[in-house]
Amino acid sequence: MCGIVGMVHPSAVNQLIYDALLLLQHRGQDAAGIATQMDRKFFMYKAKGMVRDVFRTRNMRALPGNCGLGQVRYPTAGNAFSEEEAQPFYVNAPFGIVMAHNGNLTNAHALRTELFTLDHRHTNTESDSEVLLNVFAHEIQMASGSRPLTNAIVFQAIRAVHRRLKGSYAVIAMIAGFGLVAFRDPYGIRPLCLGKSSDGTAMAASESVALEGLGVPFYRYVEPGEAAIINLQGDIEMQQCAEHAVLNPCLFEFVYLARPDSELDGVSVYRARLKMGEALAKRVISMVPPSEIDAVIPIPESSRPSAMQLAHVLGIPYREGFVKNRYVGRTFIMPGQSVRKKSVRQKLNVVGSEFKDRNVLLVDDSIVRGTTSREIVQMARDAGARKVYLASAAPPVRYPNVYGIDMPTQQELVAYNRTVEEVREIIGCDALIYQDLGALKTAIHALNPAIRNMDASCFDGVYVTGDISDTDITRMQDERPKSSEDSENTSRLALPNAEAQV
Repeated sequence: MCGIVGMVHPSAVNQLIYDALLLLQHRGQDAAGIATQMDRKFFMYKAKGMVRDVFRTRNMRALPGNCGLGQVRYPTAGNAFSEEEAQPFYVNAPFGIVMAHNGNLTNAHALRTELFTLDHRHTNTESDSEVLLNVFAHEIQMASGSRPLTNAIVFQAIRAVHRRLKGSYAVIAMIAGFGLVAFRDPYGIRPLCLGKSSDGTAMAASESVALEGLGVPFYRYVEPGEAAIINLQGDIEMQQCAEHAVLNPCLFEFVYLARPDSELDGVSVYRARLKMGEALAKRVISMVPPSEIDAVIPIPESSRPSAMQLAHVLGIPYREGFVKNRYVGRTFIMPGQSVRKKSVRQKLNVVGSEFKDRNVLLVDDSIVRGTTSREIVQMARDAGARKVYLASAAPPVRYPNVYGIDMPTQQELVAYNRTVEEVREIIGCDALIYQDLGALKTAIHALNPAIRNMDASCFDGVYVTGDISDTDITRMQDERPKSSEDSENTSRLALPNAEAQV
């Protein structure tokens, strides 16, 4: 999961891209980068850290031009600790191209070999995004020959790119003297939308919230397999470049990744989470009599809409029992087990009066490793709760995600190869209620009937690209960024009485 943005504007874009990256900060906290162009020359700055920490006034002044792109990153493959793998990436031939990528190529290993042996191109990092950039550059070179670059040539190159790449990719590229190119994989797994205003501003971004925050009117979504070319005057040309494109957006985007004030592929994330709460209420009723629940308490932030709607349906008071420190990052995307675990109590503090002598139903968006859930349940008990029930707005996460979400290895997932009762014992709650996958898909479909299928691979193990084997999963998990602690802590998950992992 990363956040990408690109913009053409009548005046300087550096501050606008910076502001857009702040709006997309929730999609990645590991590194940030911005590249701009002026007079066919690129200017770029990138580093590890949050947007507000990476860029200083001197860096912003060194990013002139009215065309640019940026990315916020968290690592899904390669070296999580190398600033060289921060994006954007750059190649000087043909024409000069800078690229930012959200997603994950499932055939990056084979492509890297092809690039060296057949295309005679060199990659210098372990990042699949650098592989993607070089494939794109090679196909533009093959399509253009010695001719000047045109929109038709770029669309032809993207058609060839689609034939070579497998996996998920939402891409924004900048070509020197030409403009921006945005395209999306044929399954539409990762989101991408466009904005356009009458003053010549045109913009591409991962989520609509970035457009709204900058006051750029929404134009349209980039459809699966489609490409958009934005020239330096802000004109947009679209073309479908994939032979068999079908929309399969990532279900986890609606559950957790996206901001609630965004719309993805015609679906309001906020309304989707309300629908999740309605569906989850039915599951709760089947397992815990509502008369035994004194309050519904969300685990902030992503679960709030679901928890509010669940409480409304059950007729139970909704209460805020946890106060969040907004200056601590999202634990799900923090590398390093001890960092994640330590940050739970730094991030959340209880409002004791909401727990004292009460039976509480805690609502979370999802349960991945389980350690955060265990810590929070214990915090509720320490605050005096008589009984602590836990409901997840998502089904059990039992399978790794290979399309750009840094899910743990399968053995680290608390629900992997365990029954719900076994997971409940590890977490330590009095009842554990999971969302039903079918109900979750129905909730999204009801908001946009055009979405007939979704990537729900982390829940059901069905990989929509149809090219993932057990060997592929093992290899990609080996390529995941690891801290020195990961190997120490993974084995402890297998022990029911051991400290569970998050």
